[in-house]
Amino acid sequence: MTTINLKDFYAWYTHDEYIEVSDEVAAELKADKLYEAAYQRRTTRNKAQYSLDCDDGIEYSACLHEPTPQELLDRMELFVHLWNALNSLPEVQGVRVEAHLILGKSYRQIAREQGVDKSAVRHSVKNGKAAMRKYLKKFL
Repeated sequence: MTTINLKDFYAWYTHDEYIEVSDEVAAELKADKLYEAAYQRRTTRNKAQYSLDCDDGIEYSACLHEPTPQELLDRMELFVHLWNALNSLPEVQGVRVEAHLILGKSYRQIAREQGVDKSAVRHSVKNGKAAMRKYLKKFL
């Protein structure tokens, strides 16, 4: 029989508690404690101290590029210019350019929705993009 301190094996014991156990049980408890310590060392050495699946999001945000206020302002100005260029187009042409470029619809889908030929939609989008390019060259 071997006397062990339960405080050494169980974290919830706050004071020393000695009991006698058989030699086999004592050997298993000691082996388990050594295995846990080895596992903790392996985890610490082979893995970062911080995990990307942490709930506070600090590590995740470190992986992303946070735009600066100047970049955000530049994006907003570019968006306004693009919006104004799109609104400078005639209504039908603007709807077709928006449907194709922003909504990602094919020429065939737009033609089917508007009841026109696919080549008319293609021509309208092509001319609309050219007009937007010309508009943007004046302001950018």
